[in-house]
Amino acid sequence: MSNRDKAYRAVQILLTITAFEFFGPIVRDFNASHAWNPDWDPHARFHLVWQLATMGMSGVANVWLIWFRRPFDVSNLWLSVFWQITTIGGFWVSCLLMPVYAGRVTMPNVHMYIFGIDENIVVFTILGAFLIGAIALLARTPRAFAAR
Repeated sequence: MSNRDKAYRAVQILLTITAFEFFGPIVRDFNASHAWNPDWDPHARFHLVWQLATMGMSGVANVWLIWFRRPFDVSNLWLSVFWQITTIGGFWVSCLLMPVYAGRVTMPNVHMYIFGIDENIVVFTILGAFLIGAIALLARTPRAFAAR
């Protein structure tokens, strides 16, 4: 395996780890505190389930791009990168806009704290760092490649 292929494999692994962002909310939010929360307006629950379904399908599509689309093309990895930027970036935009829509990252008695920081902030910081690592590695890897 060439150094370029090793770099691509490392990017594939990093992007697979960051693709967990698509599945985490399904596991975390498809429950009585969110999707079946009787205090939420039914239309808000509809939007949540729609978002979770979209995220799940996006996760499957990302994993397919990263590992299974043939012939292998580095543009598949870049497409996954930009797709994941929209999701991780969307999280951070929603955090920044919380004062505008009176939102909160933390739901009392639902979210955990890691070293006093909400689990979502911790997880999305780690995922963001891994994604930045994948971007840096991909950007410095020569574009020429052989079909696999």
